[in-house]
Amino acid sequence: MELSFKWDRMQALTAVEMYEVIQAREAVFVVEQQCAYQEADGADLHSWHLRVLADGAFAACARVVEPGIKFHEPSIGRVMTLREFRNRQLGRALVAEAIAFTEARYPGMGIRIGAQAHLQKFYASLGFQPVGEVYDEDGIAHIDMVKPAVAVPA
Repeated sequence: MELSFKWDRMQALTAVEMYEVIQAREAVFVVEQQCAYQEADGADLHSWHLRVLADGAFAACARVVEPGIKFHEPSIGRVMTLREFRNRQLGRALVAEAIAFTEARYPGMGIRIGAQAHLQKFYASLGFQPVGEVYDEDGIAHIDMVKPAVAVPA
């Protein structure tokens, strides 16, 4: 399976591409996880959007929210893989790409996420550490996690 990673600001995405992202996020987060929440939260305007294509087909996405919008640090969120592409290690490739992009774009800042609590071990394997306690967000247990800043060469 050939993966390609596409990074864009929302303003650079075509209407069809942004529709595809929102439709996929709603399919997973709202319908599949049965979570009624405001999917279009305003942060998309202040984010970089990652779309993953597997053999040319839209398979997964995530966004990197600029520092100071959700948290002091930049934040990776809305991480999801469409059902038909799961169990192919796309999640790890998706998050690894998002980490590399975020650390390159915002050097020395670290990364903060609001992870679903059941994914804590997955994110820990990628360098994130839990901060604070588990909390409820829209009926799903979450925990904030931080990937410490990579030292920036002087």
